[in-house]
Amino acid sequence: MAFARTCSVALVGVEGVVVEVQADLERGVAAFALVGLPDKSLVESRDRVRAAVVNSGAEWPQMKLTVGLSPASVPKGGSGFDLAVACAVLGAAERIDPAAIADLVLIGELGLDGRVRPVRGVLPAVLAAAEAGYRQVVVPEQTAGEAALVPGVSVLGVRSLRQLIAVLTDAPVPEEEPVPEGSPDPMLAGLLVPGAGVGTGLAATPAEGPDLADVAGQHLARRALEVAAAGGHHLMLHGPPGAGKTMLAERLPGVLPPLTRQEALEVTAVHSVAGILPPGQPLVRTPPYCAPHHSATMPALVGGGNGLPRPGAVSLAHRGVLFLDETPEFTGKALDALRQPLEAGHGVVARSGGVVRLPARFLLVLAANPCPCGRHALHGGGCECPPAVVRRYQARLSGPLLDRVDLRVRVEPVSRGDLLGQGGRGESTATVAARVRAARARAAARLCGTPWTVNSEVPGHELRTRWPVAPGALGAAERDMERGLLTARGLDRVLRVAWTLADLSGRDSPRADDVGLALELRTGVARGASLAQARGGA
Repeated sequence: MAFARTCSVALVGVEGVVVEVQADLERGVAAFALVGLPDKSLVESRDRVRAAVVNSGAEWPQMKLTVGLSPASVPKGGSGFDLAVACAVLGAAERIDPAAIADLVLIGELGLDGRVRPVRGVLPAVLAAAEAGYRQVVVPEQTAGEAALVPGVSVLGVRSLRQLIAVLTDAPVPEEEPVPEGSPDPMLAGLLVPGAGVGTGLAATPAEGPDLADVAGQHLARRALEVAAAGGHHLMLHGPPGAGKTMLAERLPGVLPPLTRQEALEVTAVHSVAGILPPGQPLVRTPPYCAPHHSATMPALVGGGNGLPRPGAVSLAHRGVLFLDETPEFTGKALDALRQPLEAGHGVVARSGGVVRLPARFLLVLAANPCPCGRHALHGGGCECPPAVVRRYQARLSGPLLDRVDLRVRVEPVSRGDLLGQGGRGESTATVAARVRAARARAAARLCGTPWTVNSEVPGHELRTRWPVAPGALGAAERDMERGLLTARGLDRVLRVAWTLADLSGRDSPRADDVGLALELRTGVARGASLAQARGGA
């Protein structure tokens, strides 16, 4: 009897679980049994591993072989266990030293010729291994840069099983023939989900992306965009077609600050698991932008799929922007499923294969027309939608969902003067982004020592008791609450927006005019000098 063990990682959602891969050889009829709750793709590894070992110049043991994946209660899927299974078998057969692989974490798929193919989810897998105390990992060479993002872990990238055998046996490492420059590399196919496309959900860098100065007019909407970026507030833009709602939403990622190191690792992990991380870009540094079509289903938005759930649009937009254009055209079931991620910053998806917690701290931007034809309430617009149709169309957005949106701005049609540039060119993305970074730094200094980083995350009770505003500043908001125009949640959200306006203006606390503008941005009703403040940006 011979025995060897090594380790790999099973992904559950975007989190990893270290799995011990054990191989046991006994006398008897030659057979290969794989146990430990494997799925179909993992069961097929028996044939891949056998062919890869033989074609790598090693002898396959002609004995009764049992490979166990422990803990057996954790569902395991995918082809990323191939490399660990092969090394465990070779260790049990004493082709390599079992002690040399006992503390290794091996991740990678094997081709029949012995080449090591890359798999998705390397970053979260290596993060899980590091948290479990492992310090040496072996991954496919194409994903070595992704694995090296984890500090304190020694990463070995290999192109073939024969190279790994040589390293483990202190033999000369054979050279593998590289892919000719300019030729497609079929090995990269394992990193991408078919149909997802390269770079889906990733926004361009501010230098390459669209400029906010291209938006004509829309002073209040531009101010709302700046407030949303500075405080992390959700935004709704409603108005006729062609007014610039989509243009504004597409420019929001460029206004957001760059991702911190921790945020970049979180975003990269999600995109790696989803199979949309562009090859050669191991770390996502800019806030993602995800704009699903209005025909998207609830699992496509919040996560789902067969077996264990996979990340949906809310997770692909983690630490970035989720834009729902033509929001009333989405199904009510899909829209209401957003309520939990909006409140908690993550989504909990339960399926028959298990329960998965997916990160989903995103900035939501909704865009809606006033009616199916989009010309309702326009002077001379010629809207022919019956009043009942207009009411039903607008009622597709539920009250509980809208109550979680801090900023609701009507985007008016662009005037001829603004379109032709007679009103002057608006501020650029770089100018607005600089103010946003300064406001976020001011908020971060105030919130230092707390679990929150932006104003939208602060609970209402803490905001009212720990950082009270000047006496009388909330008078207008309190009167609206007494008249039933604001809920208790709405009052807290108005207060959060007022703090963001104060941060943008460089003040230590909100004033009455900040609260007035926050009320206007939420209710659409002008409050005194708030429109002038929105135009002036002060």
